[in-house]
Amino acid sequence: MRRKLVAANWKMHGSRAVIEELIPAIIEGVGGVSADVAISPPFVYLEAAGRALQGSAIALGAQNVSAEASGAFTGEIAADMLRELACRYVIVGHSERRALFGEDDALVVRKAVQVLRCGMTPVFCVGETLAQREAGATLAVVGSQIGALLGALSSAELLRCVIAYEPVWAIGTGLTATPGQAQEVHAFIRGRCAEQGAADVRILYGGSVKADNAAELFAEPDIDGGLIGGASLNADEFTAICRAAE
Repeated sequence: MRRKLVAANWKMHGSRAVIEELIPAIIEGVGGVSADVAISPPFVYLEAAGRALQGSAIALGAQNVSAEASGAFTGEIAADMLRELACRYVIVGHSERRALFGEDDALVVRKAVQVLRCGMTPVFCVGETLAQREAGATLAVVGSQIGALLGALSSAELLRCVIAYEPVWAIGTGLTATPGQAQEVHAFIRGRCAEQGAADVRILYGGSVKADNAAELFAEPDIDGGLIGGASLNADEFTAICRAAE
């Protein structure tokens, strides 16, 4: 049976004071929760967050990684560096990276390969824009993004990944895909992965998940948890979402 995962993406938010206040509150709030939980702060706070998480069951994650193993790439962060900081998950291909920084499928797949090479779990993000959904192109867009990953990995490697479906139109907008809309895309993704012998890959939903809609979303058969943005910066809200994953 697939184990639920709730992963926090703090994006470009946080401070040492936030870590000192928020992480202990989350640790206390998710005590006894059977789902896996991860927190991905900005790069500069990874070490401090890792220290704050020591002794807890919550995993440390990173928000991005270089597609290169090492070299003269000023400002980039290698997967080996994240592994040294005890990161377990690394988000790759978030819609903001794709839209604002021009990351295409080929680059995102290279990043996922680097994460796997270092023994960590890539959280591979896919999703369509509002214009693409309204044009009836959701499955074509997501299928192309998933296809790039499937073409580069074996079934064993794919099972070491997490996939996150995040409709771009629902991220930070307050809009959320209905459980039925989300389930349709999750089932499609799982079907594509099953063709490669990886039907049990974990697939998360991301897009304005909150405490009041999490349980309904997570109850769908192919939704294995959530990739949580703004709500992860509120301890009560985030812990309620984690408990909804049970």
